[in-house]
Amino acid sequence: MRRVLLAAALTAGLAGTAHAVEGMWQPAQLPKIADTLKQHGLRLDPAKLTDLTAYPMGAIVSLGGCTASFVSPEGLVVSNHHCVYGALQLNSTPENNLIEKGFLAKTMADELSAGPSQRVYVTEEIRDVTKAITAKLNDSMSGAERYKAIELAIKEQVKACESEGYRCDVYSFHGGYSYQLIKQLEIKDVRLVYAPAGSIGKFGGDIDNWMWPRHTGDFGYLRAYVSKDGKSAEFSKDNVPYQPKHVLKVNPLGVEAGDYVMVVGYPGRTNRYRLADEVQSSIDWVYPTQIKVYEDTLNIINTAGKADPKVAVKYASMVAGLNNYLKNFGGQLEGLHRADAVEVKRAQEAQLEAWLKQQGGAENAALAADVGKLRQQIAADQANRERDLAIGLVTRASMFSTAVRLTHLAKERPKADLDRDAGYQQRDWVRIEGGLKQMDRRFDPKVDQQLMVYGLQRYVALPQTQRLPALDAWLGGARTQAQLTARVAELYAGTRLDNVDQRLKWFDADSKAIDASSDSMLKLARAVQPQLKTLEDASDARDGDMSKLRPRYMQAMIAWKDSQKLPVYPDANSSLRVTFGNVQGVAPRDGVSYAPFTTEQGIVEKDTGVEPFNAPKAEIAAIKAKAFDGYASPKLGTLPVNFLADLDITGGNSGSPAMDANGQLVGLAFDGNWESVSGDWLFNPELNRSIQVDVRYMLWVMHHLDHADNLLREMGVPAA
Repeated sequence: MRRVLLAAALTAGLAGTAHAVEGMWQPAQLPKIADTLKQHGLRLDPAKLTDLTAYPMGAIVSLGGCTASFVSPEGLVVSNHHCVYGALQLNSTPENNLIEKGFLAKTMADELSAGPSQRVYVTEEIRDVTKAITAKLNDSMSGAERYKAIELAIKEQVKACESEGYRCDVYSFHGGYSYQLIKQLEIKDVRLVYAPAGSIGKFGGDIDNWMWPRHTGDFGYLRAYVSKDGKSAEFSKDNVPYQPKHVLKVNPLGVEAGDYVMVVGYPGRTNRYRLADEVQSSIDWVYPTQIKVYEDTLNIINTAGKADPKVAVKYASMVAGLNNYLKNFGGQLEGLHRADAVEVKRAQEAQLEAWLKQQGGAENAALAADVGKLRQQIAADQANRERDLAIGLVTRASMFSTAVRLTHLAKERPKADLDRDAGYQQRDWVRIEGGLKQMDRRFDPKVDQQLMVYGLQRYVALPQTQRLPALDAWLGGARTQAQLTARVAELYAGTRLDNVDQRLKWFDADSKAIDASSDSMLKLARAVQPQLKTLEDASDARDGDMSKLRPRYMQAMIAWKDSQKLPVYPDANSSLRVTFGNVQGVAPRDGVSYAPFTTEQGIVEKDTGVEPFNAPKAEIAAIKAKAFDGYASPKLGTLPVNFLADLDITGGNSGSPAMDANGQLVGLAFDGNWESVSGDWLFNPELNRSIQVDVRYMLWVMHHLDHADNLLREMGVPAA
């Protein structure tokens, strides 16, 4: 009975809470909800938040998967510990494991490169380009024609926008109902500055992940560098710190219960406007299958890591990500069941279709018909999911994926840039080259072989009609694990792509040279790549069909919401968004109520001395001595560690600055509570909470434990 009642409440909430805390709002939308922002406590003019070059928006940056913000005039960037984890891993060895012991550069000369692929993206412009992207589309086009027309229009917009040091991308909103061009300064020289020990930055580990109460110091610092003339440049000892136009002011007093708080960042993906059939598919197949694959992958890596510490270091970042997603998927399943999400979505779709019918007219009837066609397309897309998964796992192996990428790149190079496949244009070459250079730090041949065998085991179980003739020919009838293992061992024995110089040699090669190569991995990639391209083209055609139907559904949804005077925020798509609310606790179950803050006492209570509850001894001693150096909250009477707020966030928001009513830094978003995991599909304002590391805990750790006072001075934080 409780589930039915909750489903009904959520159904009503879809309309009733759009003006409340729900929503990942585009900056340009904020003036439309100005009254609500002010009711929650915002003191800034909401219109100022639409200016991406002004304070505070000009200080917010993307790391390409995480969010961060400038906090000093010398290009100092703060984000989550798990967002700088890759830089820690890249610079770690078993003998000098920075993940475990942490890192602090006392001077800029001591800072370490975060790797050739690490970027800091500063958004400078967002412009609607819907008319330019859709101008040449017509209803007579096939899915493939439609896809190619959209792709070409996007490439043309990007080419016209990009210049030296800038990267431009066109983002699709509402499933293709609108398109926006986003221009970003791309800073290529990024360096590791500071991260606390893993026993602080990952305190609680995967056990506490997605749970409240939390006591995690999930923060770290990078620095952005440019050439002496202020332009984006690759790593060089002659580069100088980037000087941002705006930096976030740090509020060392933090926030208290009930205070306004907002998060600005780059949330990755949500599914709020997906249909019931897609929710059902996720419950029945997507999440259970992903859980199985991730568990098996982790077992392969962890077993190898226990035998060889070097393997553990190389795959540390991947393992952390897999564990995070694994727990997330379990939470998604539990939350979707708990919320009766399928029934909620079906009820919403029925309400929408009833409204369309009530409005009457040919256009509304056509919209309703297109919603029906969308359901048919969704069903068709699910027919090949086992095939796509299996082939994806095979091509995920680092060596084989490298060979496929090099083979594909060689075919694309001779073409005009606009004719090259997306991901293989000249703008993408530096990323491909960077990945080739740092592959050795995140790859082990023996583990890679096992991962490829695992993918092949799923592949050989496919129906013959879903398999690739070239891959079958190479397998030569191998089907058992032992046979596949032997075949893969031969493949790896005949390649030199495990050598960085060889990889870079083939990076510059043309197709003729690759076709003449006797390298076993390149030979297999050369044989398989045309068939992979056929599958890719078929997928593009389906996407083209979907690009017609999904916008029609959103057109109907927006019209319906507009009739209720409710603005519609888009699903997350890694573009800049604002979410707001207030610091508050949560009551997730009958008789259970959580306070909005955790304090240092919880660290002592959880500490066992064994990872992941192995707080540093110096920290435990300081807590017991109540040596808080003026960073304690007067209202709490002690040092806050993490806090809850009813903010609407998801993956990609990691590292997003939590700001007070005046736009000052009071913490960093890094997680959500267990009940919020399924919020990617349905947002419940009563249960969904974001978790932030409190700025007062950050400053205390930096000052008292790690003596990072050089950074505190740089950020303009008063001496404790």
